[in-house]
Amino acid sequence: MAFEDEWTQLKADAREQRSAKLSLDSTGKPPGGATGADADLVVQQDDLGAVGSEAYRLHGEVQRRADLATAGSDDRGDAGTTARAAAELRSRNFSSGDELYTTLEVWHSQVKTVLQMCAHISNHLDYSKKSHAREDAEIAASFRRRDGSAVPVSELLKYVK
Repeated sequence: MAFEDEWTQLKADAREQRSAKLSLDSTGKPPGGATGADADLVVQQDDLGAVGSEAYRLHGEVQRRADLATAGSDDRGDAGTTARAAAELRSRNFSSGDELYTTLEVWHSQVKTVLQMCAHISNHLDYSKKSHAREDAEIAASFRRRDGSAVPVSELLKYVK
């Protein structure tokens, strides 16, 4: 399925579930009286913060529960239980010792990848949230006159035609 077709289908699915709302101002009402069915998909800043927080929480949980210290080596560089077991098997000429080391290396690599991705998502969404807030403030400021009063809608409509 082409991207355009897939995107159209995703928007249609979201419209059916009435989960998408378009909000350009703080009142939560879409401009021009558009309903949720007419609005495009929009991410609210609260959504960005929630996903970023979950990614941060997941990072902490994975780091705590993956148990890298006892699987491979601890903070002092001493071998953890899995690494010691692999060394013991290897010293007694069991081929499973080498396989256990390989498993440990793959485990480390995959856990580090998950941790990096969680950190990346969390950091990116935190940045996006701040960036969008700054852009919203700039847009709001551009719709104000020098004296701080709001530009009337009739004046804005001149530029819509």
